[in-house]
Amino acid sequence: MTHAAFSYDFPHRHLVSVADLNPVDISLIFERAEHWRAVNKTPDKSSDALKGMTVLNLFFENSTRTQGSFEMAAKRLGADVVNFAIAHSSAKKGESLSDTARNLAAMQPDIMVVRHSATGAPQFLAERTGLSVINAGDGMHQHPTQGLLDVFTMNRHWGSVGGRRILIVGDILHSRVARSNIGLLSMLGAEIRVCAPPTLLPTDIDQWGVDVFHDLSEAVIDCDAVMALRQQRERMSGGFIPSGREFFHLFGLSHDTIKRAKPDVLVMHPGPMNRGVEIHTKLADDPKHSVIMEQVENGVAVRMAILELIGANIRKEAAA
Repeated sequence: MTHAAFSYDFPHRHLVSVADLNPVDISLIFERAEHWRAVNKTPDKSSDALKGMTVLNLFFENSTRTQGSFEMAAKRLGADVVNFAIAHSSAKKGESLSDTARNLAAMQPDIMVVRHSATGAPQFLAERTGLSVINAGDGMHQHPTQGLLDVFTMNRHWGSVGGRRILIVGDILHSRVARSNIGLLSMLGAEIRVCAPPTLLPTDIDQWGVDVFHDLSEAVIDCDAVMALRQQRERMSGGFIPSGREFFHLFGLSHDTIKRAKPDVLVMHPGPMNRGVEIHTKLADDPKHSVIMEQVENGVAVRMAILELIGANIRKEAAA
């Protein structure tokens, strides 16, 4: 399958933050994602959109799901994919991020997909290497492709998120997913609520343009979608929450706790789920409400769209 010309030029060489995008960019990403989602349901999923290009998956943090999704997306577009699990590599031997980046850039890849525990690492690598960089999650900052796939999933059910009421529940403080979702949903005109214990809210939450709740039964009233966040235990030191059981009692999603939401409320989770802590198994697997597996499916299509659009820019620059 060949790649088609786009109705609108995607003006970005990188995707580091959702703040880099505007509603027209988002619309184009979703248009291409819808195309790839349909292609992914056919027996022949291959394309030559990135033929001859090399995508580096540079994961300084472990992530089976996100890395696998990017790898599948790039391979379906015809790219060569190289995975570097930096958690087990030279970076552990004391090599600086700058040196690691320069060495990898010297191998002449085209796109670098980066996940790192430090805020700003993808931006740093984009500046140091000159390569196109896609942020697959940096510290407590951004996870733009996750935000895009979440909003794309909502859009497919409603046509638009504008005017919809979305609730995000759980560990807001440590969540780059929450930050990316809130950025996109705000830009597209949704009403956003967050619900968490005070210990799991950022100190500047009052500047985020969201309505803050500490009581889940109040927060869910008339919501169109409710998203549970994973508790980022690896980022917590000390007493953020008393126990998993108590957290579930107060902030866990279940059929009982979503009763006051809209009857057709969408239930979402960026994964991986801690069942029985953030969400009850019966609700997570309920086809009437849960779109969690749709999020996973849509993740491949959205990442294909972003890789395709950035790849087209790289070819355009090379031809100029």
